[in-house]
Amino acid sequence: MKSGIDIYLSADKSEIEQSAAMMADTDPWLKLGIDYEKCLVAFEGPCKEIYMLKSDGQLAGFAILQICGTFKGYIQTICIQKGFRGQGLGKTILQFCEKRILKISPNIFICVSSFNTGALKLYREYGFQLIGELENFVKAGYTELLLRKTVGAISGYKPVNS
Repeated sequence: MKSGIDIYLSADKSEIEQSAAMMADTDPWLKLGIDYEKCLVAFEGPCKEIYMLKSDGQLAGFAILQICGTFKGYIQTICIQKGFRGQGLGKTILQFCEKRILKISPNIFICVSSFNTGALKLYREYGFQLIGELENFVKAGYTELLLRKTVGAISGYKPVNS
């Protein structure tokens, strides 16, 4: 991992509130009309792991993972703070998420809004492939793209222990 970068599991209410504000202040959430209160709800529920990303001690982004159920290994949310974009932090947190998910599943899933071309480009460069389109999924008139990166089938998968 890059020098000065720290990624860690968090349940800290203040960090979650800051992260929800970060989401609500950027696309795709702005364009989809998802406000702060709705963003805050995204952190709730069973089977979620919330990872904070700090750069030189400042909250720079976060990821929310679903770690059980049919789609265990689903990256529910990745968000990088506006002032920290373009520094490779999106790729850094994707690498972290992949390493974590491969401990429990051979499949990594993520959804991206079709209009979020920057994120889609990053995910495709990172090896994700389109497996489906979800029209009118989050909001009428918009399409979410379901992507997957895999190292094999669920049946017979031996989790990576690193």
